[in-house]
Amino acid sequence: MTLTGSGSAYDPPADPAPRRSTTPVPARVNQYGPPRRLDRRVVLVTGASSGIGAATARRFAMDGWQLLLSGRDRHRLEQTASGTSAVVLPADLAAPDGPRLLARSALHTTGRIDVLVAGAGMGWTGPFTAMPHTDIDRVLTLDLNATLHLVREVLPSMIAAGRGRVVLLGSVAGCVGRREEAVYSAAKAGLAAFAEALRQELRGTGVGVTFVVPGAVDTAFHTRRGRPYDGTSTGLLSPGCVAGTIWEAVRRDRDEAYVPTWLTLPGRVRGLAPAVYRRLLNRFG
Repeated sequence: MTLTGSGSAYDPPADPAPRRSTTPVPARVNQYGPPRRLDRRVVLVTGASSGIGAATARRFAMDGWQLLLSGRDRHRLEQTASGTSAVVLPADLAAPDGPRLLARSALHTTGRIDVLVAGAGMGWTGPFTAMPHTDIDRVLTLDLNATLHLVREVLPSMIAAGRGRVVLLGSVAGCVGRREEAVYSAAKAGLAAFAEALRQELRGTGVGVTFVVPGAVDTAFHTRRGRPYDGTSTGLLSPGCVAGTIWEAVRRDRDEAYVPTWLTLPGRVRGLAPAVYRRLLNRFG
């Protein structure tokens, strides 16, 4: 019954001392590298301190994008940004004004955001009846509410520019509803519905929405949530594999991407044969 930051997104701060402000403070982390060029394409990655977020940032950097990296842990963000011209924007998206302040700081820093990769999230595992009400609120706040608010803050500038893409990171839990991950599953399912509805609203604006659904990923998420991955280590995806899928989805303007691709099957089985789907779910979780 443990609430944790996901290995791809929401790492606990290194310094346990209370935070005095949630305002993001831009910081150049490569002071001796080439000057930052504002004419480059700009990607804002949340949850960039480790896991999927860090791998995604590095993949975009390989193609010359200007990186804006956000997370709560400045030190880990600087590690992700090492060797690039990235700007780190530490922020607590779970704070009431966190998404607004991050969006304002990002747009002030580079003048535009071409791609938002919203990867911040946290998990909780255990029986739903044992889950404290405060933890229900915390998971829903970060995994769903904060993401929606951040997208809301970033979208107007993309629509005004007539281009851009929002990438939302889902989970297989949101597709199948994993036992003892009820709230996390609900939050990710909510993101899936949000992505579909928003995609329809944005038709004709030049702004796209990509929803990425990975399976179990080899990060510290499973350990920190209080329960190790219950499959074999060979079944875990690497963060780099997911990052590559995100990159290809953005490059090809794809609406959805599943990693691995066979994860599209549970949804199809559920639609065509719900009774069979539930029997399989009861057996395999």
